Amino acid sequence: MAQAAEAARTVILTVDDDPGVSRAVARDLRRRYGESYRIVRAESGESALDALRELKLRGDLVAVILADYRMPQMNGIEFLEQALDVYPGARRVLLTAYADTSAAIDAINVVDLDHYLLKPWDPPEEKLYPVLDDLLEAWRASDYRCVATTKVVGHRWSARSSDVREFLARNQVPYRWYSAEEPEGQRLLKAAGQDGQRLPLVVTPDGTPLIEPDAPELAARVGLATTPTADFYDLIVIGGGPAGLGAAVYGASEGLRTVLVERSATGGQAGQSSRIENYLGFPDGVSGAQLTDRARRQAAKFGAEILTAREVTGLEVNGAARIVRFSDGSAIAAHSVILATGVSYRQLTAPGATDLTGCGVFYGSALTEAASCQGHDVYIVGGANSAGQAAMYLARGAKSVTLLVRGRSLSASMSYYLIQQIDEAANISVRTGTVVDSAHGSDHLEQLTLRDAASGQTELVDAQWMFVFIGAAPLTDWLDGTVLRDDRGFILAGPDLTPEGTPPAGWELDRPPYHLETSIPGVFVAGDARAESAKRVASAVGEGAMAVMLVHRYLEQS
Repeated sequence: MAQAAEAARTVILTVDDDPGVSRAVARDLRRRYGESYRIVRAESGESALDALRELKLRGDLVAVILADYRMPQMNGIEFLEQALDVYPGARRVLLTAYADTSAAIDAINVVDLDHYLLKPWDPPEEKLYPVLDDLLEAWRASDYRCVATTKVVGHRWSARSSDVREFLARNQVPYRWYSAEEPEGQRLLKAAGQDGQRLPLVVTPDGTPLIEPDAPELAARVGLATTPTADFYDLIVIGGGPAGLGAAVYGASEGLRTVLVERSATGGQAGQSSRIENYLGFPDGVSGAQLTDRARRQAAKFGAEILTAREVTGLEVNGAARIVRFSDGSAIAAHSVILATGVSYRQLTAPGATDLTGCGVFYGSALTEAASCQGHDVYIVGGANSAGQAAMYLARGAKSVTLLVRGRSLSASMSYYLIQQIDEAANISVRTGTVVDSAHGSDHLEQLTLRDAASGQTELVDAQWMFVFIGAAPLTDWLDGTVLRDDRGFILAGPDLTPEGTPPAGWELDRPPYHLETSIPGVFVAGDARAESAKRVASAVGEGAMAVMLVHRYLEQS
């Protein structure tokens, strides 16, 4: 009886100044949660705050608050900041249009935002309910108290501080950022007994201070799984990009005991994309972070283990077992392995670029830095889709965005839809035949020397932000001498191993390698790490699924 009474008093509150939208949100919430929660709606921030104060006086509980960003007098972030004082334990969701996603990202630090949803959220079964289900479960598990948040104290222009923030953001770990020069940052340093000489300082939700933590320590302390629960599996997937996540979903859903091992954060390069608009089934586009989060939750739902911040250093064969070794000396084994290690952006060799990495020079989108680019001139190096997607995203707040492209045009490497969007963006310019000759700055990027590739003429420009997307290098060095690779390091598989109709050296089976099978039977490759792969998200997901099908075939015949 007590639990039933408590449920009846528990509220999900939604606030939107558009009556039609407000009613639509409330309708969808009542349809799913109306039997267990009371749905309260308001049409302004002030009226919503009044409702919260009244609920507080009556002793009612508030589990989730959904607020629209664009409201007059008091926008959604301002409202949530005040609502935090009334119900600090309530989960907070911001409803935002695609054009306002940067504001939603800012809100993560301002109001401890738990999630943001893009409008429209149709169908709610895919875009609204899974998010609310997770937030309600987390709220119930918290015993309705305010959930402590990870805090990060560091220097604005610090490569290590930037790495920590990016690691937490890409792994969907909520955190608050404090500059070491600000009063609150100073208070946190003093409480941890630190003088600020060793940064970043990370304070975990349970109050434990971590000084300059590496990725494995940080992952373990903020609740990410880093240790396997078993010694032997049916399938080990190495790499958590689209191919790896696709393999984990299909492997686990088809009954294989599956573990996915990721060295940094799931999503790979696609997970860093600000907007993917040519992925099947998402006509309005989807961010890499959203796609990754859904895929990761889907894999976990089917029972796949996901290990983060575990670096794989070796692959061995021991009879029917395939042994995967980690950098700490430990190992796990399985009947089969799928290599989905993906690729990394090549490093810029221009003088000064290495020293300024993380201090104005970034590889990939580095979306945690996007808010700081507001009103500044931004340079993006590269001419493929990832560079174009970053240009469109950063152009929403930057004063100007300049694409530096070595080739003669974008058409050789960028999708047509992106080229059109860039042509129509007033604050994006494209400089073809241009390379970065050198980067300059003391503690952060201040200037770039640009060189015309044809004439050799150079130009010095002021710049605080440069994002680099130049080519792809496969993350396969650790496989040297184990599986066959091409001269660029990409893994050979299937027909590429038998160009003349004969199996590769050392192949002991009386059949040729399966389509995605490497030179080691039972070890498959999927995604960008495979030689001659398409380098597209959809094809990587498809190869992950196909690799699982071939794993089944291999296991049946073993």
